[in-house]
Amino acid sequence: MPRIRIFSTPECAQCRSAKAFFAGRSLAYEEVDVAADARGRVEMYELSRARTVPVIDLGGRIFIGFGSEVRRQIEEALREG
Repeated sequence: MPRIRIFSTPECAQCRSAKAFFAGRSLAYEEVDVAADARGRVEMYELSRARTVPVIDLGGRIFIGFGSEVRRQIEEALREG
């Protein structure tokens, strides 16, 4: 299983949905709170060039946001292993 990291902020609804998605599938993930972690914020930007959350690093594949299309792409990536 690839390493999963979610760059998020506490008030982000899509971030909460992403975390619930992985937790609901019993998939462990590391959360990086970019509101509190300046280094995490820089790393998120370097990985994605995004200034919005969530940014999801799924084994080196980067996903920005957690709308229905991104969710579908993540499900596909998880099936691929």
